[in-house]
Amino acid sequence: MIRRLSCAILFTLVATSTQAATLVYNVTGYTMNEGERVQFAALEFGDGVITRLYSNDLEARASKAEERIDGNGAILLPGLIDAHGHVTALGRGLSAVNLVGSTSAADAAARVRAFLADNGNQEWVRGHGWNQVLWPGKQFPHRSSLDALAGKQAVALTRIDGHAMWVNSTALKLADIGPETPDPDGGQIIRDDTGRATGVLIDNAMNLVKAVMPPITDEDMANFALTAMQALASQGITSVHDAGITAQEVRAYQALRRENRMPIRVYAMLKMVDPAIDQYLQQGPLIDEQHMLDIRSVKISADGALGSRGAALFEDYSDMPGQRGLLLVNDEQLDRYMDRSMAAGYQVNVHAIGDKANARVLDFLEQMIARHDNRHLRHRNEHSQIVRLEDISRFAEIGVVASIQPTHATSDKNMAGDRVGEARLAGAYAWRKLLDSGARLAGGSDFPVESINPFYGIHAAVTRQDHQNQPPGGWLPGERLLRNEALSLFTEWAAWAAHQETVIGRLLPGYAADFILVSDDMFTMPAEDLWRNQVLGTWVAGRKVH
Repeated sequence: MIRRLSCAILFTLVATSTQAATLVYNVTGYTMNEGERVQFAALEFGDGVITRLYSNDLEARASKAEERIDGNGAILLPGLIDAHGHVTALGRGLSAVNLVGSTSAADAAARVRAFLADNGNQEWVRGHGWNQVLWPGKQFPHRSSLDALAGKQAVALTRIDGHAMWVNSTALKLADIGPETPDPDGGQIIRDDTGRATGVLIDNAMNLVKAVMPPITDEDMANFALTAMQALASQGITSVHDAGITAQEVRAYQALRRENRMPIRVYAMLKMVDPAIDQYLQQGPLIDEQHMLDIRSVKISADGALGSRGAALFEDYSDMPGQRGLLLVNDEQLDRYMDRSMAAGYQVNVHAIGDKANARVLDFLEQMIARHDNRHLRHRNEHSQIVRLEDISRFAEIGVVASIQPTHATSDKNMAGDRVGEARLAGAYAWRKLLDSGARLAGGSDFPVESINPFYGIHAAVTRQDHQNQPPGGWLPGERLLRNEALSLFTEWAAWAAHQETVIGRLLPGYAADFILVSDDMFTMPAEDLWRNQVLGTWVAGRKVH
């Protein structure tokens, strides 16, 4: 449903302050307001806060604003919010070998070779983004492909989902990984028929290599974060929920905030596996008056990812009998992490992809919410990817937010059926079922696993198709969202999931002037073209950041 501003509505959409500094006019503006779409023709703001919306150009001409921005007929939308991303990982990826979209192990190796040509003096070569599911044969790569390139240099390349690492023999040697090295809890060293490591490490096994990699300085981390935030701003993202930050990343963000160098907002989740995070738990939630940097949630990972068969399932993987994935924390650890976090007043956000992990997380959250009587903290299930039908209704019943990433469905559609089979797909990427059950949803991308472009997510939510319009009619099309819902997913619903629904996520008087200008009208353009929308400008708190 859409409503245009009437005189009566306008009266309610005028802030108490009449000193508006800037008017953005000659636009078609949209905002979602509690599920209803509101359309307007001009927006006025001052001191970083929206003061008035105008229903038509005639009324806008009466504005007393000192500065005027001609939108040149563009579409004006609320700044988009990515409810699940990994900011410094994106920044590191932009500063390393980019393997996203590589078509084979040989193609990935060629990209490493090209990187080495310009960065041959590095002791460690890092990269990210390979995905063997997209390669001929769909087999994991081998260390030998990298050994032929790097010689004495160590190479460590993370998979697109961050749950596997491909390394060369030098890295294995530095990590002291040999035939007798046992698989760590929650991890796996892939081996050949002789028992020798192939060079692919799954989940917690990656830590063996990470432990011997050169340390990243606080300055490095701040630069990674800044590089990523600038890239996000260029795509129309004005706020991001950083899904799992270490104590070092906290320091990096705080340094950028002190120096007023953050181009976009960050809602951060403390990474519970980092022992240095204890000091922040003891302090309690850190909430910024301007909400540029809020740290009031934690991140726990319950299982791995579907692509690497690390997602925890009740029954065997359909394409690998005997394999049921990995639980990354045991019951005692999960209880302790949740209990400590909730006792300190933090929202608890748990990564869960497989049906066993989702059910287990819901069980624990139900117990913990009752123990601490804190449903109001809006605890979240991050991914909610493969869910048993009997667990769908539990999200609303318990009061747990389903934090979803629509592009995962269109990326996984050629693999998910092989992994879990037809029956388990009934509760897979089940956004419509979740929404209709009364669950709260929040939309993100899980970058750098997926593209940072939020219009890719909007397109995937609405069409359930890839950019080649496949499959016809959409994959599991009954789970599609409407366009209004897709915009809410990346604006007001994501803001609600961060306790920020009275500050950002809507374009109404009293809200922050976080908005974007884009080329096309997402409500009238063909659905198959939604991903093509282009960002023309991005403003955060009234300041142009792109």
